[in-house]
Amino acid sequence: MKICISCDAKFNNPGWCCPECGFIPPALEGFLCFAPEFAGDNDGFRAESFQDLFVLEDQNFWFTSRNRLIVWILQKYFPQAKSFLEIGCGTGYVLSGIQKSCPKHTLSGSEIFVNGLEFTAQRLDDVELFQMDARKIPFDSEFDVIGAFDVIEHISEDELVLSEVFKSLKEGGGVIFTVPQHPFMWSVTDEYACHVRRYTAKEFRTKVERAGFQVEKMTSFVSLLFPLMLMSRFLGKIQKDKFDPSGELKVNPVLNKSFECILSFERLLIKAGVSFPFGGSLLLVGRKV
Repeated sequence: MKICISCDAKFNNPGWCCPECGFIPPALEGFLCFAPEFAGDNDGFRAESFQDLFVLEDQNFWFTSRNRLIVWILQKYFPQAKSFLEIGCGTGYVLSGIQKSCPKHTLSGSEIFVNGLEFTAQRLDDVELFQMDARKIPFDSEFDVIGAFDVIEHISEDELVLSEVFKSLKEGGGVIFTVPQHPFMWSVTDEYACHVRRYTAKEFRTKVERAGFQVEKMTSFVSLLFPLMLMSRFLGKIQKDKFDPSGELKVNPVLNKSFECILSFERLLIKAGVSFPFGGSLLLVGRKV
C-alpha cells in the first residue's frame, strides 16, 4: 500500500497520484522523488564516491563476498519472498547480485541521492527505482523483504528508520541488515564515510527488537580477516595525514583473491551454522511477527 507524502492518505491505485489530495511526487532525472530536498546534497554520504564504487565494487573482495552472503541469506530465510526493497541501493551492486540469483523477484531500490540511482539504472533493467529518505518510507505493508546494507550507520535517527521499515513490511516479512561493528574500531575511514556510529552486537539487536522484529540470525562477518582489519585501523590512527579514501577499495589483485578465498571459507562456516562473535561487520536477519 502506498502512502501520500503530502496528506498521509493510503491507497493502492496505479501510479502515485493521491486519490485524496491529488498530489504527485516530483521527478528528478526521471526518478520519482519522495524527499527532493535531500536528492542532491546531504551530510549522510559523499555522493562523489558513487563513481569510484561503480568502477571498483565488483573487483573488491569485501563487496563480492558480502553480495554472496546476502543472496544466500535471502534464499535460505525467505524462500517464498516475491518482492524485495533495498534501502540505500547506492550504485545497484547488491540489487544486481539478487537479480541474477533470484530472477523471479520483483525488485525495488531506493537511494537518497539521485545520482546514485543513475548508476543503478546503468546496471539494472526491470527494477523500480526512486529517491527516498529512509526516515519517511511512503509504503505500508508492501514488501516481503527489505534490506539495508551498510546504510543505517549513516543515519542519526536509526530507530526511526527501523520503525519505518517495520511498517513497510507485510506481516511475516523479513529484514536483512548489515552494519559496521565494534565502536573501538572507529577510525578516519568511518569519519570519511560519514558514519554516525559503529554498533555493538547487543546495541543493534536491542534496537531491532525494540522496533518489533524477531531476530532469527545474527553473526559477525569478515571475521577471519579481523586481525588484519585491526592492524589497518591502528596504522590509520597513527598515519592520519596519509589517509587514502579509496585505499581499501584498491587491493592488490593477488591479495584480493586471497582475501576472497578466506571469506568464501568463512561463508561456508556461516552456512554450517557458525555465528562469529567478532568481525568487521555484523549481519542480522529478522522477521515481522
